[in-house]
Amino acid sequence: MVQERQLLVAKVMFLIFAGVVDGKTIDVDWLVTPIQEPVRIEERLDGREIVLSNGLVSRTFRLSPNAATVGYDNLMTGESIIRAIKPEAIIVLDGHKYEVGGLLGQVEYAYLSEAWIDSMSSNPDAFLFKSYEIGKTKERLIWKRKRYSADLAWPPPGASLTLHFEPPLNKLDGLTLSVHYEMYQGIPLLSKWFTIQNNTNKAVRLDTFVSEILAAVEYESLVNVPERWEYPNIHVESDYAFHGDDPKTANKTTYWVPDPQYSTQVNYLRKTPVMLESRLPIGPDVTIEPGTKFESFRTFELVHNSTDREHKGLAVRRMYRTIAPWATENPIIMHVRHADPKSVSLAIDQCAEVGFEMVIMTFGSGFNMENINPEYLMQIKELADYAHSRSIELGGYSLLASRRISPEHDVINPKTSKTGGAIFGNSPCLCSRWGEAYFAKLRRFIEQTGIDVLEHDGSYPGDVCASTSHPGHRGLADSQWKQWKKITDFYKWCRARGVYLNVPDWYFLNGSSKSAMGYREVNWSLPRERQIILGRQNIFDGTWQKTPSMGWMFVPLVEYHGGGAAATLEPLSEHLDAYEAHLAQNFGSGVQACYRGPRLYDSEKTKELVKGWVDFYKRYRSILDSDIIHVRRPDGRDVDCILHVNPLLKQKGIAMVYNPLDRTVNKELKLPLYNTGLTETALIREQNGMAKKYELDRHYNVKVPIRIAPKSATWFVVE
Repeated sequence: MVQERQLLVAKVMFLIFAGVVDGKTIDVDWLVTPIQEPVRIEERLDGREIVLSNGLVSRTFRLSPNAATVGYDNLMTGESIIRAIKPEAIIVLDGHKYEVGGLLGQVEYAYLSEAWIDSMSSNPDAFLFKSYEIGKTKERLIWKRKRYSADLAWPPPGASLTLHFEPPLNKLDGLTLSVHYEMYQGIPLLSKWFTIQNNTNKAVRLDTFVSEILAAVEYESLVNVPERWEYPNIHVESDYAFHGDDPKTANKTTYWVPDPQYSTQVNYLRKTPVMLESRLPIGPDVTIEPGTKFESFRTFELVHNSTDREHKGLAVRRMYRTIAPWATENPIIMHVRHADPKSVSLAIDQCAEVGFEMVIMTFGSGFNMENINPEYLMQIKELADYAHSRSIELGGYSLLASRRISPEHDVINPKTSKTGGAIFGNSPCLCSRWGEAYFAKLRRFIEQTGIDVLEHDGSYPGDVCASTSHPGHRGLADSQWKQWKKITDFYKWCRARGVYLNVPDWYFLNGSSKSAMGYREVNWSLPRERQIILGRQNIFDGTWQKTPSMGWMFVPLVEYHGGGAAATLEPLSEHLDAYEAHLAQNFGSGVQACYRGPRLYDSEKTKELVKGWVDFYKRYRSILDSDIIHVRRPDGRDVDCILHVNPLLKQKGIAMVYNPLDRTVNKELKLPLYNTGLTETALIREQNGMAKKYELDRHYNVKVPIRIAPKSATWFVVE
């Protein structure tokens, strides 16, 4: 049975790996079957090597004459990830460049022969390995669990390896550098960062650094230079991320560059981007005072065992659940249009009646977190207390960037030495006096009112600032690092208090739980029918790398950016068909939306409709919050379908099917059930009907007959 399964899975591009842990062969797909084997760290070659492995991926370090990565292997495919040895890091201290670890003397950079390693030498000017330390994974931030989320461990189970280095002889005595690695159980993922401890009697300046260098095996071999290169099949990102709504655009530290030592590559100009460098775009240019420690950002490396888009997306989604489990919090949210006590109280009451869980006083509502007047704080506290008495969480909106404060406090453009020209035109510097006061106000507001959620718009997008008079940074070179530290320290503070963070930017690895699923705001001014199809397309397209809980959608209960009566749902009771279509596709996909308006219902019939879909979501919440398999994209020409899958649940899958047409559709729908974990048969029922037994074909598919009415939705539960 195992061999047959291997053969079939290969045909559908889902590769099964055979990793070895402690002499045992693992013969399952890690995305379907949980890997229980722990992460292991073991010495080899009489202590001259140490290996970090979880059966899916391994990293091997030679420790003498200096520490260096001499093996980085994809155990799922049996392939080597690297072809050459590089330093473990590169730092520039007080203008002097130092390699950290590494070995010299490799004779060929297209591949690494084990026979060469014993004869290789240490760079005398590099930081030298002194000792190592083994431990457990540690939490990057405190996560106070206040609301429903997936049952995931924090920190994720795994093991850590720390390599301790000292400076070259007679240089920087008393300063130590430690390179940290964490590997996680059951996922081909590791993280890396470094710390510098200054035990000297004088300050040192860290000008810049490269915290990871990998001489990767090339993904393609081209003589000429193409318009676009294909990079090695490994997902790399860091927690130094901003100004993006996906990992690709928010990634500011991952650089694939040519390797000048790789002289035998096929590319004539030797421009193949086969060397990974994880580094800052600028800076950090920070001073490390005596007795203090500097900590870099963290790089995360997820090794793929397939080139299939869905398989790779599932792996990335698993990564976020592993290293940012707060992103699985998925409260049902209303955005109340006005922040006066009467309007907010009505919203709280309606949410409690239909099962919504959170109220956000939205932008333009009059809510102001920068107002720390005691009377206003008391008013919001009373509203928060009332919300809590009805089991509703309450919070509101605050705008940070994309606004002008004053020439004294805004970021200074290094090209003009004036304000203007920032990413959003104008933006306050987070390290100006205004910036420091802003975060102090938000902390005080949260502490004194007890609100539960911050919707933080225009979060720090990465602006640099050439000012030399702002108290929180010295000049241009340290301005981005210091502002990133300011915002991420604040988000970690919020997360430790249990404050939910709705942030339209990629701050998931620093505490944020949700960003936009990927819609265009002005589309919510289009006629209702077009909004519905576009919204479903946004969900389908936005969940290739996001989990359902990581993205929000939008429902314009009242006019938004224009469009008039044709674009809005109010009066709600007059547009129940469109309202239900929004509810069905949002709750059916596990994607919460911003229901923006003064109320959720205006009649008993409307209330029953809303409550019915909320009850549906809560009944199937675990599976609806699980991964999406993309069956058929919405196009308005036929039925479309997404399939939620989770092999660990009793309900292994739930297929949501939507008919956008003006006619009933009768057809067979093929459901790919591989990622449900089912191998031979499946029990499938439509809605609350009787279950029918289906035989899975050789590709783990079933064909289900459907009959779906015009302009409607249905679902099929797989057990």
